[in-house]
Amino acid sequence: MTAPLTHPLDHPIWTALTTRQQALAEGGALARRYPPAIAPFAAMVDMSPQSFAALHALMSKSDMAVLFTPDPVTPTAEFKVLLAETGEQMIGTLAEASIRGVEIVTLGADDVPEMLELTELTKPGPFSARTHELGTFLGIRIDGRLVAMAGERMKPANYTEITAVCVHPSYRGRGYGQILLGAISRQILARGELPFLHVFSSNTSAIALYRRQGMEIRRRFHVTVLHRRK
Repeated sequence: MTAPLTHPLDHPIWTALTTRQQALAEGGALARRYPPAIAPFAAMVDMSPQSFAALHALMSKSDMAVLFTPDPVTPTAEFKVLLAETGEQMIGTLAEASIRGVEIVTLGADDVPEMLELTELTKPGPFSARTHELGTFLGIRIDGRLVAMAGERMKPANYTEITAVCVHPSYRGRGYGQILLGAISRQILARGELPFLHVFSSNTSAIALYRRQGMEIRRRFHVTVLHRRK
């Protein structure tokens, strides 16, 4: 009997690394991951011991693997669980917004030090020195200082994930996050793709913001961070 087809977003990391971002993928038929300098995300074809062994072989002792899975992860003894939380996958077209006098700029390699500083301060999720290579990143500068940004990360099938939505604490409440969400969404839609994002279930304020912007929860995921024991 043929296994039932699943939605591309049911396994977003695996789908991304076997479709539009397969050129970035490290690994093979059982386990794949992004290069650690770009992102810590990994996925397996299933939860078999063989797949866990394949993931283990991809990782160095200092690496972490972040999994997004529909079901809880029970790893083999070679792994230690550093985090096991739930997250919401949200999908939809974000409302456009603008603020008079505020310009949105495209960020690149020269902006990485400031991008790292902003993400370290605001903790929107994993962000590394090469994360910006995954897609377009937009930002807002006030008096030359990067105070807000948002960008693109996973690209499974015809979907593109919005990520690193963050605003400096001193500049919150001004609508910067909303206009960046709208601008990123507009670029994704213009390419014929559909935007989605992930947010921890406990981050109720962010979920409320995304709902106001026009997104809805599609499904809940288990977010598991694994580390090699040896």
